[in-house]
Amino acid sequence: MSQVNEPRSSWGGSWTELKLDAFENYVSAYLNIMNAQKHKYNGWPTTIYFDGFAGSGKRNSTTLPTDNNLFTDYLMEEELDVYKGSVERVLRLLQKFDHYFFVDNDKTAISNLKQKLLEEDLLLNSCNFISDNVNNQLAKFSEALTSKDAALVLLDPFGMQIDWESIEKFKDKRVDLWILIPSGVIINRFLDKKGKLLFANKLESYFGLNKEEIQLQFYEHNSVDTLFGSVDITVKASDSISKIADLYISRLRSILKYVSDVPLKLYNSRNVPIYHFVFASNNPTALKIAKQIIEKKRK
Repeated sequence: MSQVNEPRSSWGGSWTELKLDAFENYVSAYLNIMNAQKHKYNGWPTTIYFDGFAGSGKRNSTTLPTDNNLFTDYLMEEELDVYKGSVERVLRLLQKFDHYFFVDNDKTAISNLKQKLLEEDLLLNSCNFISDNVNNQLAKFSEALTSKDAALVLLDPFGMQIDWESIEKFKDKRVDLWILIPSGVIINRFLDKKGKLLFANKLESYFGLNKEEIQLQFYEHNSVDTLFGSVDITVKASDSISKIADLYISRLRSILKYVSDVPLKLYNSRNVPIYHFVFASNNPTALKIAKQIIEKKRK
């Protein structure tokens, strides 16, 4: 499943733009299909959009949510200064969702976002703005979904804010999910080369696995002969960043049936993969569309 790293110069722009372009393409296709269904089936299903990290338009080192200060020392400047344009892109599309939920843990950020949309004449009566921990809102959101609802969910944190138990709540739901995995930017840096897991509790809550299970995924124990006899050493697996994505994708398949096995890789200026943008759904047609978009963006 792991792929050879493509040169960053071939991507035609920054990784943030690549991510947003791919997502906007999918949202457009999604709304075309859903609204055609609504026309055919007398307004069914109700379409809902959920953005768990809507923000105010920018996210940088001075506007980190309080629950993410833990990660600041592990981020490069270019990884912190991320323009958040997903909200504006979605609202500018001609076709609309029935309901929008914009969530951010930063109360000021979500207030600024609402004001920004008002000034740009993008604010709709169907927009809901919520300041809360995303895991709390995901629990409420998934519980409220009915068989008549179709939800498109974007979760694109720069860190590990999403708990696995939040993802588990999407099981058997009509949900299309795009999620950003901080494979190289955070998680790989928490996997110490000697087998120690930095912030092990956070890794456990993120993957929904215990410490020992995580270590088995990323470390090998070898025996080395020395002048003083055989010594056991712990070695971190090669290409660990891709293995992080592979593990999360494998975990997603236990919740949603159709998951992109080749996600969109996003690179920093040093040509190191820092994120994997992954799609998951219970709809095979949805996966086909997402795979086509990912493949096009990878060229």
